[in-house]
Amino acid sequence: MADLRTDCAGIKSPNPFWLASAPPTNSAYQVCKAFEAGWGGAVWKTIGEPVMNVCNRYGSVDYGGQKIAGLNNIELISDRPIEVNLREMAETKRLWPDRAVVASLMVEPKREAWHDIVKRAIDTGCDGLELNYGCPHGMSERGMGAAIGQVPEYCSMITGWVTEVSTIPVLVKLTPNITDIRYPGRAAKKGGAAGISLINTINTLMGVDLDTLELQPSVAGKGGHGGYAGPAVKPIALNMLSQVAMDPEIGLPISGMGGISTWRDAAEFILLGASSVQVCTAAMHYGFRIINDLTEGLSNWMDEKGFQTLGEVRGKSLHRISDFGNFNLLFKAVARIDESACIRCNLCHVACDDAAHQCIDLQPREVQRNGHAETIGQPVVREEDCVGCRLCYIVCPVENCISMIQLDDGKESVTWNELLKQLPQPVTWEALRAFQKKHGIEIH
Repeated sequence: MADLRTDCAGIKSPNPFWLASAPPTNSAYQVCKAFEAGWGGAVWKTIGEPVMNVCNRYGSVDYGGQKIAGLNNIELISDRPIEVNLREMAETKRLWPDRAVVASLMVEPKREAWHDIVKRAIDTGCDGLELNYGCPHGMSERGMGAAIGQVPEYCSMITGWVTEVSTIPVLVKLTPNITDIRYPGRAAKKGGAAGISLINTINTLMGVDLDTLELQPSVAGKGGHGGYAGPAVKPIALNMLSQVAMDPEIGLPISGMGGISTWRDAAEFILLGASSVQVCTAAMHYGFRIINDLTEGLSNWMDEKGFQTLGEVRGKSLHRISDFGNFNLLFKAVARIDESACIRCNLCHVACDDAAHQCIDLQPREVQRNGHAETIGQPVVREEDCVGCRLCYIVCPVENCISMIQLDDGKESVTWNELLKQLPQPVTWEALRAFQKKHGIEIH
């Protein structure tokens, strides 16, 4: 079987699945219960400044029959006393010495305040620290959370304060609410961080109740921005993860999070550079039991692909990320419809005709229904006019009914960057059309 043991910036765990700093890690009871279920680690719910939380603190986006496609929260850090959290953290680590216990910290931007809480956290025996520079609501209004993560100079300065006194690995948790996540990542490296955690939640408003006209969730008639997570944010997280993983100025291990719900999600994060993966919304939705599917699924996939360790998987897809200017302009693919699998919902025809390139026709087919012959419309792709946009493939409700078929032999390649060197500058439509005609590219 595949070896799922991981080492993320010096923090070791029997598998890469950690619970993220959030409601599921708010107490020793919860974390110990998670470890019993099989989770490899847990980042304790952030401790720091005294807070009071409010009622109606969660909101969700439900879409297409799926509950919690996205989850928004206006919850603050732990509202339990620091002393209680530290005591329970120490007890949990004593009971589970082989699991990763990471303390998440957030205090006011003062050197002495950070030195104090870091030393107290280390005294619990925890394996690492995660500095919360990501909360987009509540704490950021107090000069903490995302207010730190959005300013690289602050990020570097406070990380430096922590690493002055820390004797265990320090992870910096970055906010996605920024134009370029590489800058705070570089700042964390400059401050001495051993690794990066990303992404924290995305700043959002969940919506308005059209009956009451109140924001959702509503706190006595008022609402505001909160942190958005769940399956809907995964593509954003993957993009930011890859940006940090590929930046030569950072070069730190990454604990990835943001919409991880299945082992497939986790595998994608690891393929794009994550050393460990953190899960929150899925655990809140389905409970700690999902760890069995996560570990078994990832292990079975690794066995199937011939990977023995996570190190062989980590970052293996990063080299496939490129810019548009490096894509092959001569690559040709078209859509084909398997008539035997088609249920003739005609969504592909409608989508193509209204929103794409009008290359799917409804051709008459005679079928037998209740003993009678009936003529129906069968969607058929006019391949000579298909530009390979893939919209029909995406909207089709039947798996494998529509396939994207490569037509070229893959030997000929010209990228936009290469084409610019061949054409007169500035590029004219006439020159571009001449290039397309030369290579037999259909012009629509």
